Amino acid sequence: MGQYFTATDYVLSLPIIELTLFALGILLFDLLLPPAWKWVNAVLALLGITASAVGVERVQAALQRAHISGQYAYTGSMQVDPFSIYFWYLFLAGGAIAVLMSVRYLEIEHENHGEFYSLILFSLVGMMCMAAGSDIILIFIGLELMAISTYVLVGFLRTDKRSNEASLKYLILGAFSSGIFAYGLSLFYGLSGSTKLVAISQALTRLMAARQGHADPIAVIALLATATGLLFKIAAVPFHQWLPDAYEGAPTSVTGFMSVAVKAAAWAMLLRILLWGLYPLRTVYVPFLIVVSILTMTVGNLAALTQNNLKRLLAYSSIAHVGYMLLGMVGLAGGDYGTPASYDGFRGILLYLLVYTFMNLGAFAVVTSLRQRNVIGDEIDDIAGLYSRAPVEAVLMLIFLLSLAGIPPLAGFYGKYFIFLSLIESGHYVLASLAVLYSVLGLYYYMRIASQMFMREALDKTRLPVSLGMRVALGVTALATVVIGVFPEPFIRTVTASLPR
Repeated sequence: MGQYFTATDYVLSLPIIELTLFALGILLFDLLLPPAWKWVNAVLALLGITASAVGVERVQAALQRAHISGQYAYTGSMQVDPFSIYFWYLFLAGGAIAVLMSVRYLEIEHENHGEFYSLILFSLVGMMCMAAGSDIILIFIGLELMAISTYVLVGFLRTDKRSNEASLKYLILGAFSSGIFAYGLSLFYGLSGSTKLVAISQALTRLMAARQGHADPIAVIALLATATGLLFKIAAVPFHQWLPDAYEGAPTSVTGFMSVAVKAAAWAMLLRILLWGLYPLRTVYVPFLIVVSILTMTVGNLAALTQNNLKRLLAYSSIAHVGYMLLGMVGLAGGDYGTPASYDGFRGILLYLLVYTFMNLGAFAVVTSLRQRNVIGDEIDDIAGLYSRAPVEAVLMLIFLLSLAGIPPLAGFYGKYFIFLSLIESGHYVLASLAVLYSVLGLYYYMRIASQMFMREALDKTRLPVSLGMRVALGVTALATVVIGVFPEPFIRTVTASLPR
């Protein structure tokens, strides 16, 4: 082993190693805890995430001291660069907020077990491998580690039939999509003779040159199979069927975690593969992405209009947001990399994922807080009159909803702004107009929730109790949503610095 791996490899993977050790430690420590002390598992999980964040900062500082933008580890399988570091911070932030949301919720559900927090940490390990993977084998291993952890998390409410059903559907469809994805990657390995993304890109460039700019038929089949797996993971239409059922059946805190961290990991993987590995095929996949983005925005927004379950409504809203981000991918890959359209498209996707992490987790935190001993709390009637029961939570929910709709000066506006700007710069005026139209449609169903909170009378007059962990989660997400919207410049600079040059 020593001749292959160096001390630098282990330093670069320090954040991943720390998360793994804490995940294993929680499993062991949980055996020693009495039922009344199970909350300690959440504290350990937060300590693990904090330790990992410190490790990421150390890696980032080491790269800056060496005056290099990135470095390969493990014989070129892992690429630690500003892009991967950006996503590592994003995953850890989403994981920490999800842990804070879960403590009281799991107590109410009588499912407060250490395995829950270990699975959160293991899924974060998989996500970090996906974001930093420069080898399709490491990316696939990270994907499966994340996927298996989330399959179990979705079905964590063992006595709830909805949770069990959602987990089974997610498992079956997820395994099917992973098989198609692996088939596509294996074809690219056959074409290039390598599992490294850079080598695959070089091989595809040679094939395109040999065929005078036309794509090889095998490469197109491989692209379609790979794209199927990628689009399933980000829940783009027509590969979205699993999402509403999984979101509705999963524990609400898990739903929030899946909606941001799992989605961000899928996007990191999609960007790595399509831009680092399959960029020579962009003339093939950009028209395909245009069709998929239009379908995704259409289905997501229209389906959200008719939902009476809050988790399903936010699930279809999540699908619509994927459609907007795919438009950023169109602007990014529609021309040569380095043009204003490509930079703004890339910037828009990364900024969108950042603001979406906080505003969507905040919305799910409010929905999670509605769960009480005798109330499930995920129907739209359950949020009726929330202002009279919990005025602070109602106002925060309004902020999250307005941000999701893209209303300035909240954070959600800037994600849409850069994506629409990239579409205009790349000449896709019809797509930009359509996206604006669908944003207006989205405002309608978000305001439908706001109307329930402020205009209707509460069915339950008692004051809504909110735990300390939930208050912290709501405070952090609301503060980030407002601060990024009012002072966007530092965050835009951070995103810009994360773009590959």
